[in-house]
Amino acid sequence: MRALGFTESILHVDMDAFFVEVERRDRADLRGRPVVVGGTGGRGVVAAASYEARTFGITSAMPMVHARRLCPAAVVLPSDHRKYRAVSEKVFAIFRSLAPLVEGLSLDEAFLDVAGLRHHYPNSAVIGVEIRARLREELELPASVGIAVNKFLAKLASEAAKPDGIRHVPAGESLAFLHPLPVRSLWGVGEATRAALERLGVQTVGDLAEVPPATLKRHLGASAGTHLHELAWGRDERPVVPGSAAKSISVEETYERDIAGWDAVEGELLRHADRLAGRLRAGGVAGRTLTVKIRFADFTTITRSVTLGSSTDVARDLYRAARDLLRNLILDKPIRLVGLGVTALTPATAPRQLAVDRPAKWDDLADAVDKVRLRYGTGSIRPARMAEDIERED
Repeated sequence: MRALGFTESILHVDMDAFFVEVERRDRADLRGRPVVVGGTGGRGVVAAASYEARTFGITSAMPMVHARRLCPAAVVLPSDHRKYRAVSEKVFAIFRSLAPLVEGLSLDEAFLDVAGLRHHYPNSAVIGVEIRARLREELELPASVGIAVNKFLAKLASEAAKPDGIRHVPAGESLAFLHPLPVRSLWGVGEATRAALERLGVQTVGDLAEVPPATLKRHLGASAGTHLHELAWGRDERPVVPGSAAKSISVEETYERDIAGWDAVEGELLRHADRLAGRLRAGGVAGRTLTVKIRFADFTTITRSVTLGSSTDVARDLYRAARDLLRNLILDKPIRLVGLGVTALTPATAPRQLAVDRPAKWDDLADAVDKVRLRYGTGSIRPARMAEDIERED
């Protein structure tokens, strides 16, 4: 039980504007300037923005064209995910050197349970200070740390600490910290839920806490009502789960120019299936549930999913399943984005039943392709249909 360790034993560490700060570490001329990282083409979106850029209203996932209009002086840099992953490994090495339980949420964010360090540190806040100091000294990167009795409150505390700060919420002050916050701060409160809560007169988390659970269930449904009532009182029993594996792997692309017609979409499905299979094998996993996403030029988005007979990490399987999912779809509008993703991931070493129409030679071929690409580069070998395509960046 946590009572045997620190009372506030959960830390949430969130690297500040991670992609931007990695770039700034390598380029001193970017410091103090508005910097935006993301897709640099006409259809690109913002992946990260410095705090100087955020003062102009620039946010993640914003179209880059819009971001440039908001701040013409911003320095716009293309994403370099290979570099960010390499730095992320060093960030997590620091986390694991200090905390016995680390649950990664993304490249730049993690929960840490430090209850087991009660004999080594006077309190958990000291650990938060040390983590931030080591990230600065060893990697020259800023981070914000939230410390509280559970994951939910620790994450809110790290948000309150930004940028480049630390916020410790003592157990006895949890509700005093939580209840003044706007209700949109709670996990699961999107626009529709917020509108429903506003109709009940709810503006803050404290307001929500005073609403009877039965009323919340009646207006939001049993599951959502119970969930929000628990959060409004600062309750979150989820443990920190070390080594949590990715729940999904996906690839998608927003095109510089809209594509149209079945032939173009089929070609993109093949290319995405090839990339997705490569990412699955690189991660040592296979997936069983495939999802295809199509976004039209008018931003209408459709998704189709299918659960396969067995898990796979082979491009041919993914492509054929994706093609079958869309076979009856009417593609009568220009298409802005195509994406593929897989869930229900299992270790690639787990026993898998071979599909009747896929002999084992396809797995052997996939392994051979990986070896060639590892030695000669990703563009050295590709499906025949893609042979004349120009390799596009991720």
